[in-house]
Amino acid sequence: MAARILVVEDNPANLELVRYLLQHAGHTVLSATDGAEGLAVAQRERPDLVISDLQMPHMDGYELLTRLRAEPSLHGTPVIAVTAFSMSGDRNKVMLAGFDGYLPKPIVPETFVGQIEAWLPEALRHVDRG
Repeated sequence: MAARILVVEDNPANLELVRYLLQHAGHTVLSATDGAEGLAVAQRERPDLVISDLQMPHMDGYELLTRLRAEPSLHGTPVIAVTAFSMSGDRNKVMLAGFDGYLPKPIVPETFVGQIEAWLPEALRHVDRG
């Protein structure tokens, strides 16, 4: 069984890379290019996991997280920050804000799917790594 993963990313190249990697692993990828659109997609589609950039137009990743956590039907959905903010202290700030995980950019394509799947229930993880 594949997971339904929402990717909220305003950089087209980053969005396409993440989409490609997750789809290649068999997951269904939903996408949005800013936080406001991401919130609307999450409310409508109820993804199994949300991957969000932090710095985006219209609504940043922190505000998106706050809004997602306020939605009763999305309250338990893992939200992972994937961001270029990778200076000392950035990970701590992200985790204190309430994100379930933090991955710095640039992502490592060879390990990205496995890192993301660590936040999914085992039944939704890609099994065939061949």
